[in-house]
Amino acid sequence: MNRADGLIQRRNILRENSEGVPKDTQNDEKKQEREDEQDDGDSKETRLTLMEEVLLLGLKDKEGYTSFWNDCISSGLRGCILIELGLRGRVELERAGMRRKGLLTRKLILKSDTPTGDVLLDEALKHLKETDPPETVQSWIEYLSGETWNPLKLRYQLKNVRERLAKNLVEKGVLTTEKQNFLLFDMTTHPLTDNVTKSRLVKKIQDAVLSKWVNDPQR
Repeated sequence: MNRADGLIQRRNILRENSEGVPKDTQNDEKKQEREDEQDDGDSKETRLTLMEEVLLLGLKDKEGYTSFWNDCISSGLRGCILIELGLRGRVELERAGMRRKGLLTRKLILKSDTPTGDVLLDEALKHLKETDPPETVQSWIEYLSGETWNPLKLRYQLKNVRERLAKNLVEKGVLTTEKQNFLLFDMTTHPLTDNVTKSRLVKKIQDAVLSKWVNDPQR
């Protein structure tokens, strides 16, 4: 009887290694080491936000500015800001419910007002926090881009978004800053300096779009 009690006791006690460290603690430490290694691997690549990636794709490599005919990137960047806030757990779409509401009619709900550390994201987050009742995604894209007929909503406009994102990319070593003369005025441009980062980004998009392509994507 005493022997059985001893077996039960030994099963309940945490196994320790020769140094007296519990096995569970060892597993936690190994898991943390693997996570640290992954973080170190990711840090070798330049980390870009969704807005920075879209701007980088829209910029001409040598000229360093977006096409003058591109009138969609402004709204696109504002949409990226909302998506980035969603990815970081700050906002979410309201539930579809029984009516099965479409994406354009569902409201954008604030989940957390904790700052993200990104100036643009925190500025948009502040506007979202101050707005009650909530607005739709389409409305917020209009407000943040300043393309709204409601004068009371003009204060929500995010200004100089492209320039601010370009400066972030300059700080990360992806772009550089130059001045170009366009007959009547000088314009600040941001030519590409890091071809590897943009090539990696283009390849990532190609893989995402063509991964389910039945034919050979390379063709």
